[in-house]
Amino acid sequence: MKRKIRVALGALTTALVLLPAARAQAPAAKPAMPAVCTSCHKAQADVIRGYFDNVAFKSQSIQLGLVTATEIVRFDPKTIKVVDAGVAKTAEHLREVKKGHEARIEYTEKDGVKTASLIEFKGPIDIAQDKLVFYPEIERLVAAGPAAGGYTLVDSRPLPRFQEGTIPGSINLPYPAFDKFLDRLPKDKDKLLIFFCQGVTCMMSPSSLRRAEKMGYTKVRVYREGWPEWTEKNVGSLAPQFLKEAWIDKGIPHVLIDARPALEMARGHIPGAVAITPEQIKAALKQFPAKALKPPFMVYDGGDGKAAQALARQITAAGYPLVNVVPGGLEAWTRLGYTTVAGVPVTTVAYVPKPRPGEIAVEEFKKLAAATPANVLILDVRNTDEANAGMINGAMLIPDEEIAARMAEIPKGKRIITHCSTGVRAEMAYHKLKAAGYDVGFVKADLSIDKKGVLKLKS
Repeated sequence: MKRKIRVALGALTTALVLLPAARAQAPAAKPAMPAVCTSCHKAQADVIRGYFDNVAFKSQSIQLGLVTATEIVRFDPKTIKVVDAGVAKTAEHLREVKKGHEARIEYTEKDGVKTASLIEFKGPIDIAQDKLVFYPEIERLVAAGPAAGGYTLVDSRPLPRFQEGTIPGSINLPYPAFDKFLDRLPKDKDKLLIFFCQGVTCMMSPSSLRRAEKMGYTKVRVYREGWPEWTEKNVGSLAPQFLKEAWIDKGIPHVLIDARPALEMARGHIPGAVAITPEQIKAALKQFPAKALKPPFMVYDGGDGKAAQALARQITAAGYPLVNVVPGGLEAWTRLGYTTVAGVPVTTVAYVPKPRPGEIAVEEFKKLAAATPANVLILDVRNTDEANAGMINGAMLIPDEEIAARMAEIPKGKRIITHCSTGVRAEMAYHKLKAAGYDVGFVKADLSIDKKGVLKLKS
């Protein structure tokens, strides 16, 4: 009897060992490019594609955003090849590249550290001139409207981008899912069909053009400059349901303006709206957030759009991009059954940008630096020569470029807060530590520390 029990237990033990759930799961591989890029590019060994985010010359690091991940790649300014729109540049050119520019990096890897040998920035997509339309023509057509202008304007960007705002009168047919939404295209294949996307380097609208021509459409064009140019020069459109679902419900920071008189607004308005009429906008602009923050503006009125358009155009003319009118205004909002609030409206604009993943507030960092709790470690990722001028009392110094090699020195039982002199290297260090399983955050601020450890910083 005992022998039978031992055999049964042995079999059970073997079965438990073989259970898939008992096996350790390998960490998911980091993508080599954003998902949207896979419609045009295939993954290549030792190549990363993404959106240029930051460069830190002191730690010789480049940060690329891959939408769902972040990649940090080392570089040597003396040997890296930099190519922008097919033109060779020096490493110093990296300081001038705008955030979000599409980039391709070739690299070598040693001991888990990727080092770039080449970074190539995408130039304008080459399209035959007779296939292009430019801003003046788009402006004329949009003013006339699709019916009177005899055209269909198609936003080829993914739905989340379309929900951030689009050119008035356009429909959404995202290129990566082009074949799923063919019913959105006009039945008349001789009608003017114009595609646009995220700018001169974006392939989605040119790819849509080629796809439509293969389907037999005879008058297909591309507005290559697309949404980035339009929103710099003109007012966009944001449907009421997208205002609610993509902005308000998700708590994404924005400025919502009700262009009606305050007394009228007091009877009912969209939650979070600020009362500013077209006549008041000139004075109100003086207390608007800084243009460098690029705050998204949404403007609505009672329903006919006249006051909203007048006010939105003044905001755009003042140099603010990302200004959208909500078509149908409050009337469309209430028709959809959405909530309104009554009472004395707010008249002062307030805008606080959404922090980047892992970013902590400057005020929080000041408190931690003044009295660091036992369960927190402030990690100074500046170079040694910078730290010699002064460090926060109790902080640990590991330069950003040394983190991978010295990670064992950083305790995992504490919350790690990284800082440098601007926030660029601190954010890069954050991503390295986050990938290694640390509880980590970083502060983005202009920061200096004197010999006594006194901290001065500005967000």
